[in-house]
Amino acid sequence: MSSARRYTLNKVKLLHLLEELKANSVEVGSLCLPPGSSRTEIEEMVAATLGKEAVPNDMAGSIAESQTGAIVFWGPHHRYLVMPPFPVPALSKVEGAKGSFSHTCEIEPLYSLMHQELMLGLVMVRLGEYGIGVFQGEKLLASKVGTGLVHARHRQGGSSANRFRRHREKQMETFFTRVCQHAREQLEPHARQLDYILYGGTKETILDFRKQCHFLHEFDKITLPRLLNIREPKQSGLAEGIREAWSSRVIQWD
Repeated sequence: MSSARRYTLNKVKLLHLLEELKANSVEVGSLCLPPGSSRTEIEEMVAATLGKEAVPNDMAGSIAESQTGAIVFWGPHHRYLVMPPFPVPALSKVEGAKGSFSHTCEIEPLYSLMHQELMLGLVMVRLGEYGIGVFQGEKLLASKVGTGLVHARHRQGGSSANRFRRHREKQMETFFTRVCQHAREQLEPHARQLDYILYGGTKETILDFRKQCHFLHEFDKITLPRLLNIREPKQSGLAEGIREAWSSRVIQWD
């Protein structure tokens, strides 16, 4: 059974991979699966196009879990599953089709996606730090970073701990209110042009922040579910965040 390697590729490295695949297009076929297909549908389509014996056990599950869809590139010497950072377009517009297969290496949908100058809003929050940026492609258009006082959790019990907990919750509320206002200041002027919003930080903090910042609910339909893994949401964190925002997950089979 073939072994799998999992890794991420930034925008430049993914484009290099696509060019390599195109150079070997005679022997490489491609299968495009937009988001929204069930695992059963994916298993049936992959088996029908690649051959049941050739399909790795973990392929269908990985595609089903991808919220941006996937493109499979498959040949004797090139076997890749690419899960792009943004929803992948279908190869064809056949009515009712969940995905599309080509006996040639169709890199164009993914190649075009990676060349789009998408307008992205990044909202990165950790307790005591925040970074908000608006990007056209990878170019920063507007940003705001800063800090705020939020004490770490109190590890002791008793009445003093309860007072500390209430004080800390008030600090968090004040901090989130301020960050929400900065988010409005940065995002609202670009609201109609934004293609996607991405969040970065810890899951718990982002959930608490979004509950309090009602303004951000206006972007729920264009909010991508993945969370950027940013340790320090400052100016360098925004640069790190946009690189991660454009990165693709890849599985390669030997």
